[in-house]
Amino acid sequence: MEEVNSCKTAIANCLSSKTFSIAHLYKEEKAMDMHIHDCYELYYSISGGKQFLIDNRFYSIAPGDLFIINQYESHKLTQIDSCVHERIVLSVYPDFVKQLSTEVTDLDYCFSNRTNCFQHKLSLNKEQQKRFLYYINKITSANGFAHDIIERVAFTELMILINSLSSVNAVETTVASYRYNRQVDNILAYINQNIALPITVEQLAGQFFLSESYICRIFKAATGTTINKYITARRISIAKALLNEGSSVAEAFERSGFTDYSNFFKAFTKAVGISPKKYANLSVS
Repeated sequence: MEEVNSCKTAIANCLSSKTFSIAHLYKEEKAMDMHIHDCYELYYSISGGKQFLIDNRFYSIAPGDLFIINQYESHKLTQIDSCVHERIVLSVYPDFVKQLSTEVTDLDYCFSNRTNCFQHKLSLNKEQQKRFLYYINKITSANGFAHDIIERVAFTELMILINSLSSVNAVETTVASYRYNRQVDNILAYINQNIALPITVEQLAGQFFLSESYICRIFKAATGTTINKYITARRISIAKALLNEGSSVAEAFERSGFTDYSNFFKAFTKAVGISPKKYANLSVS
């Protein structure tokens, strides 16, 4: 499998092949705000960075950190330390992982397990980093006879490794490790607890006894995005999950917290690439 040098290309290849694709990146692509996509994402940091915001959780980034993101989780990379930002990003088609699973072994566990103490980040030790890169190299260097089988076997072994580490991580880690800024953390928690209700900057400022300018400033400084953009991204994530579970477009609109259908339609279509109705039809088929 050929490595690509763009996340957008990797996602497109993943959706086209309905398997997976690998991007090896060194420089920043065009900065993206909070976003979601229809693939799973495995983000492996080689050079490190400062911060990842996934849904309402902050994570620092160090070399050897692996982030596991499913197709419903909005995320944004912020505050990169240097111009050189090397990482490997795998875009994975959700159904492909499920097809590789068995009744005994659920390779989708690392993407579907989202308990309260779950963390998106696995900090790999030196040996685990070597194993991860070994499987990546095996996949990307496969060619000639049976290259497709070699790629699939190596990918399956990689998913076994990640799920094994994820299972241990779920037992050993605590929620405290993704705390960043207490004020912003409380604001994020409030937004997510009340996401189905109307939320305004004015309301948030009153809730936390802060001025509107101050709450906007600390939120942007901590997350790299605005309050309104964050709220929209989270609501789109919720709407996607509801549509995927079989809810109607009207129900997804109401339960995700949007108050104006036109805004919902425009925001969803812009973020996902297709209309809510088309997305719902694809989820059912």
